[in-house]
Amino acid sequence: MKVNFRHYTEGDSGEIQSLFTSVFGKSEGGTEGAVIGKLTKDLLEKTERNDLFVFVASGADEIKGVIFVTRMPGEEENEIFLLAPVAVQTESQGQGIGQSLIRYGLKELKKKSVKFLVTYGDPAFYSKVGFMPVNESIIQPPFPLTQPEGWLAQSLNEQKTIKSVGKCSCVSAFDNPNYW
Repeated sequence: MKVNFRHYTEGDSGEIQSLFTSVFGKSEGGTEGAVIGKLTKDLLEKTERNDLFVFVASGADEIKGVIFVTRMPGEEENEIFLLAPVAVQTESQGQGIGQSLIRYGLKELKKKSVKFLVTYGDPAFYSKVGFMPVNESIIQPPFPLTQPEGWLAQSLNEQKTIKSVGKCSCVSAFDNPNYW
């Protein structure tokens, strides 16, 4: 199956929300699916365009996967963004679509001069696309983390070491401790 990678278009909104609701509903239960579906709707509707990147993997006239990247301003001047949430259609998982989509997103973010990308997820998965554990004292998340081992980052520029950026904030859609 051929998969194409591209930027999100407004016509994708409904299909993206359905994808996240379905994927998280099947893996984490219906309540979590509804929560993450609403998060994606809020991200698309309430986030300033210069604070949001959405990348899509599509094939056979349907969306197979989506990643969201949002600005996380820190106390220090740095271009830090958060990669979350991420979803690949349940029946398309395990085929490398998610990792390929993240690699596409990394390439696009470098073009936009994004300096650092953080994510909050499974270290075993995200290490395959260059993320490494980062101490909360280096990049302090907006809220306390329930699973600090999942706080991961990578540099997208020539600066290989991430210097302390202090406390970060998040876009309004993520401004809820239940997501952290």
